[in-house]
Amino acid sequence: MSEISENSPVYDKKNPFLACLRENRLLSKEGSIKDTRHFVVDIAGSGLVYTCGDSLGVYPTNNSECVQELLDALGASGEEMVRLPKDEEDISLREALSHRLSLAQPTKKIMKALLESGVDGETKSALEAKLVPENNESTKEYLENREFADLLLDFPGARLSPQEFIVNLRKLMPRLYSIASSPTVYPSDVHLTIAVVRYHTNGRDRLGVCSTFLAERAPLAESIVPVFVAKSHFGLPEDDSADLIMVGPGTGIAPFRAFLQERIARGGSGRSWVFFGDQHHDTDYLYGEEFEKYLAEGQLDRLDLAWSRDQDYKIYVQDKLLENAAEVWKWLQGGAYFYVCGDAKRMAKDVNAALHKIAQEHGGMSEEEAIAWVKALKKEKRYQRDVY
Repeated sequence: MSEISENSPVYDKKNPFLACLRENRLLSKEGSIKDTRHFVVDIAGSGLVYTCGDSLGVYPTNNSECVQELLDALGASGEEMVRLPKDEEDISLREALSHRLSLAQPTKKIMKALLESGVDGETKSALEAKLVPENNESTKEYLENREFADLLLDFPGARLSPQEFIVNLRKLMPRLYSIASSPTVYPSDVHLTIAVVRYHTNGRDRLGVCSTFLAERAPLAESIVPVFVAKSHFGLPEDDSADLIMVGPGTGIAPFRAFLQERIARGGSGRSWVFFGDQHHDTDYLYGEEFEKYLAEGQLDRLDLAWSRDQDYKIYVQDKLLENAAEVWKWLQGGAYFYVCGDAKRMAKDVNAALHKIAQEHGGMSEEEAIAWVKALKKEKRYQRDVY
């Protein structure tokens, strides 16, 4: 890493470092329904320092086509000058929409602003219908499936000036990605494992803002990606002799790749057990060659894989945990740390339920005792989760 002087700027969330991508390669194979990629972000010369378990914050740039669509819906050129809340200087509307504001997830606030903008009778009636309390649920669903451009197109009789419009938008927030590399092995790089978000709603194709920014709009070797390191409660134990059980399906595998790299680099004596899963072995085995190599060389002690679509019935990581419940319990009783990374809505809940079940069935605990045991495990920081 380049030497940093005392006068070098401090880069953080408020003052991100303009990094460049050095690598953008596909991890998922041909035939996968997913587009999962491995990125290498060059942070040399930034003074940024990370530890295993930290995340990299990335400020994206909005898709230029989406910005233009919104400008067209507003009837604006983009050259109009606007001032964002708390700013002291004006910037162009195009600049604000490209780099400073979120174009997704409109709220009732903008609908009320449209209603008050002097709309025609038909548009006014339609907006009022959306805003009555008894229609709260349908309006919520309506807004969840639309972007701001959709709203303007749905209510063409409503018109706001650029300044009136932008005060109703949220700030474009950074996205946090679990770091998939060890700082000991890669002090000047940050590796990321990202599933590129593309979906279809309201009859239109949608794009994840930051994932497509990195995958499609950020050229390699150009210092245009604003980043900062976000510290985390999630991390390796200080004791390198402690055993690790790591549950990370899909892109949740990212921090555990870092954990393994770090443990190997430090010569840690503790055992490592990885539970990984995705849809198909042949197309979705992220970093499969690396993990198989670690296993073959004795640097990874156990590797259990769950492929949900390779057979007639679905197999998930929680099923693999229960399948190996007796051994999992033995590791935990021996002081192992239990980590979970990935989907919060279903996977993490199912893994948590499996952990309680293991405590009951193999620890002879009642439901209440299992709950207390898991709480104690968390308090000891031996059960850590990085879920999203």
